[in-house]
Amino acid sequence: LALQPQGPKQAEAFVNSFLKRTMPRLEDKDIQKHLHRKAVVLEHAFKKTKKNKRSKTKSLSAKERREMKIFELKPEQQKYELFLPLHELWKQYIRELCNGLGPQVEPMIVQTKLLKADFHGAVVTVVKSKCPSYVGTTGIILQELKHMFKIITKDDKLKVIPKCNSVFGVEIDGFVSHIYGSKFQLRSSERSAKKFKVKGTIDL
Repeated sequence: LALQPQGPKQAEAFVNSFLKRTMPRLEDKDIQKHLHRKAVVLEHAFKKTKKNKRSKTKSLSAKERREMKIFELKPEQQKYELFLPLHELWKQYIRELCNGLGPQVEPMIVQTKLLKADFHGAVVTVVKSKCPSYVGTTGIILQELKHMFKIITKDDKLKVIPKCNSVFGVEIDGFVSHIYGSKFQLRSSERSAKKFKVKGTIDL
């Protein structure tokens, strides 16, 4: 092939010209630095872009919510009629949750779904209680806490009924279910993920 071996000077000249063509942005002194280190990078190195971490929004603590009185209703807002639309929405929600409440629906299936349902907007009646003054109280649930229900009665009075030692009746489309408050001392968000066990006897 008539190839002749090249000397060191020719090889160095070839490498320098090659590096100038492949890395035109580098100056001669930078090229020489690469040669002295005996490491030549011929590929373009991409800089890793740092992903901006989303800052987590800090939610208010329970103490801060109490101090700000977020969940407290003003006296002019304590009107039973104002929350009737909420009750209608709750009935629609329960019908969709239970796939209707016709005669063909098994009561056990409905009760199982009610255990994990949200009761904000439900009309409840205190059926039994160790405190006689609570018995017969009927109203729309405005807020469900871990240990109590806040309800608004038809005479526009805000009542706080403890769950413990009380039995509540819920009626919708002729279907009546009872809530044993002592076994219901959970927040609605906690009930949705809890597995309830069937127990033989239930006391107040």
